[in-house]
Amino acid sequence: MTQTERATEEDLLVSLTFRNFSAEMLKEFALKIVKPYFHGNMNKAVQSLMEKAINEETMVNQVIIGTNKG
Repeated sequence: MTQTERATEEDLLVSLTFRNFSAEMLKEFALKIVKPYFHGNMNKAVQSLMEKAINEETMVNQVIIGTNKG
């Protein structure tokens, strides 16, 4: 990532609000995922998991495109 991309990304930081989201699910997520893998940092956990989902979707699309070309 270049300096320009990083500055642009920082300019686009947002706060999220979850609506109609089960408190029990959030508690379970915090206990099973956030606490052990992200040292209790909920923000980092959500950010990391979103990045992972985007990367996985990109890889799937590349495989689909590659399969359709062949």
